[in-house]
Amino acid sequence: MEITLGIAQKLLPQRPPDAHKGTFGHVFVVAGSRGFTGAVKLCCDAAMRSGAGLVTAGIPAPLGDAICATFYEPMSLLLPATEEETLSRDALGPALEFAEGKDAVVLGPGLSRNAQTQEFVLEFVRLVRAPMLIDADGLNAVAVRPEVLLESAGPRVLTPHPGEMGRLVGMNASEVVADRESVASAFAGRYSCTLVLKGRNTLVVGTEPGGTVRGPFINTTGNSGLASGGTGDVLSGLIGGLIAQGMDPLDAALLGVYVHGLAGDLAAAAKTQRGMMASDVINALPDAWRLLEQDTPPL
Repeated sequence: MEITLGIAQKLLPQRPPDAHKGTFGHVFVVAGSRGFTGAVKLCCDAAMRSGAGLVTAGIPAPLGDAICATFYEPMSLLLPATEEETLSRDALGPALEFAEGKDAVVLGPGLSRNAQTQEFVLEFVRLVRAPMLIDADGLNAVAVRPEVLLESAGPRVLTPHPGEMGRLVGMNASEVVADRESVASAFAGRYSCTLVLKGRNTLVVGTEPGGTVRGPFINTTGNSGLASGGTGDVLSGLIGGLIAQGMDPLDAALLGVYVHGLAGDLAAAAKTQRGMMASDVINALPDAWRLLEQDTPPL
């Protein structure tokens, strides 16, 4: 089934006129390491542009000044770090405490593959009760022990590109692309998660509580300009923000990939596919939302 304008419009969360910032949820973004501070900003800014009420970045403490200087709206939580300025295993306690009661967690952008950080990721994935989106280096850690998904205390959404999907299932990227619908459906069914397999016509697959697979759903927006560093961080923040607003994880993934692609189409129209970058997609999100709200046909 295709993800179309009509489907996306039906999924739009309501915006009550008497709402306050608490109405629209709090996203906890756990991300960043030395050399990958931009991933934090992109993810948090996209979460804010999703319509979420509050966003907090959980980041390695030594990078706090550098990261926090790049944004205004998100808040920050400084967490224990390794000598390499990645999250250490000692970050688990304070991160779990902060995650309690949050509406959604996004884990992974720019975290690194440091051994201590991977230990942190696996326990964090297992113990957090809030809905969690796992991306990037979060996925690389889960690939070491994917069974952690079955032990998780709450629903999980994974957003791999073909290379990350390959690491999760023991295949190479070209093998994943050649049989992507079967690979995505089998993984989602086995691990009872929502899976977003990125690429041309991104696929979304979900599972019912009883394990029945829903999908795959095929996205109809987007272009090659999205093949640029950081656009995956934007998608993660966007879907995480929608989950925080009370959306079912599968519905949030369906709406998120459609709007992300639509914003990419708007950015390409303004900048060209060759000249656009991830921040252009974030800046185009308000116009993408307007198109959905005004019942305007896609580009």
